[in-house]
Amino acid sequence: MAIERRLLRSAIALALALGATPSIGQAYRSAAPVRDPIQASYVVMGADNMATARVITEASSCPALLIDGVAMAMSIRSTPGTVALRPTLSTAENSKASVFNVLTCEAVIARGARRISVAGHRLPAPPRLVRRIVVIGDTGCRMKASDNAFQACNDAQAFPFARIAQRAAAAKPDLILHVGDYHYRENPCPAGNTGCAGSPWGYGWDAWQADFFTPARPLLAAAPLIVVRGNHENCARAGQGWWRFLDPSPLQPRRDCNDPANDHFGDDTPPYAVALGHDTQVIVLDLANAGSKPLAADDALVPVYQDSYRRMAALAKGAAHNFVANHKPILGVGVAGKSGTLAGGNAAIQSAFASLNPRLFPDGVDVLLSGHIHLWEQLSFASDHPSQFVAGFSGTEEDKVPLPSRLPVRFSPAPGAVVGPFSSWVDGFGYMTMDRLGSGRWKVRVWNLADKVVNTCMLTGRKSHCRYDQVPAATP
Repeated sequence: MAIERRLLRSAIALALALGATPSIGQAYRSAAPVRDPIQASYVVMGADNMATARVITEASSCPALLIDGVAMAMSIRSTPGTVALRPTLSTAENSKASVFNVLTCEAVIARGARRISVAGHRLPAPPRLVRRIVVIGDTGCRMKASDNAFQACNDAQAFPFARIAQRAAAAKPDLILHVGDYHYRENPCPAGNTGCAGSPWGYGWDAWQADFFTPARPLLAAAPLIVVRGNHENCARAGQGWWRFLDPSPLQPRRDCNDPANDHFGDDTPPYAVALGHDTQVIVLDLANAGSKPLAADDALVPVYQDSYRRMAALAKGAAHNFVANHKPILGVGVAGKSGTLAGGNAAIQSAFASLNPRLFPDGVDVLLSGHIHLWEQLSFASDHPSQFVAGFSGTEEDKVPLPSRLPVRFSPAPGAVVGPFSSWVDGFGYMTMDRLGSGRWKVRVWNLADKVVNTCMLTGRKSHCRYDQVPAATP
């Protein structure tokens, strides 16, 4: 009898949360498992530390948000529908229209809120002081026909993002920083490939759900998100879902990536800052559409990136210490193709920034946090450049060619950048944590799938050094 009473109370509570007023008889009849229409609930951080609760639901209307015992209405961010097929980076035979058969709802969370829930789902409250950050990146399962690259999405060993999300959630972070590339299931799994057989594909909700929102569920419940846009979320790829689900700024018609004529708007979100408390903040840059070559002086992206630089410089004055988060590493090191040739940082962004500042970054920028390269790495510099961390190792198939244990003597990722301590880890998937030690001081740890620390770094201002650092034998 006690079990029946508990089932009855649960059924009534769920019905009330969904806006229904059942009779006792209806409640008894519905005591059997009821499908929860809410597919995802989470909090994203935006400009001026504005925290926004988001809900993705199969219901026809938005549920009420409960903040510290007070109910408030959520507004509609995007409605269900099928978006007409637009040109993408995929070929016609590997493309289809994007189906978004869900409603996305949102509401701004008042500052100081502590208890937040929606239809029985607890949401993480924005922290007053950030002591621990989890950094992840490149989390989706690669299915790309043009590269004949089909990751075994059905294998938890080959695609371990769900395990990483559970491990990282258990670390009890105050914030989660995702450095981009959430969606990789672009094209259909080939016939006979059991590793990805049955996987959804394309740019609609089903692929977004499988690639990010389902495996990330424990992490989304653990802490609010700072989201960085990756090149896989540009308009010519999964930009429609990026704007519906993740970007913290308001969804505007010309920025929804539905019409390719407006991609220059849809591929650009102005920089914004999220305060971490005391004297540190994260500045988010949307530069994911940058190519790999220097920009010509008349390239349309030059004024766009220069505007981003100026906004970044203005924002950086708001804190003594700044982390800049963008997807493509501006001062990182990667391997070009299968040749093993080392490639420096992003030349397109460098060329636009250098025209305003030969040092590339304004005073106050201490750290660069990026993804895109499918491994973990750290670079500190003998020159006056910020430390670069890359955390693109959280689920997407890893890079085939590892970085060398020691960089060549005169290697530089950017003109004038003199490499000091360098460290990398390319032997598996994982996540990164950053723990505050004091003003401008953080302890960085790299965790593998077994939840073991594989590297530890100390960050002080612009300088960083790790347990397994390698330092060039001589400077240029």
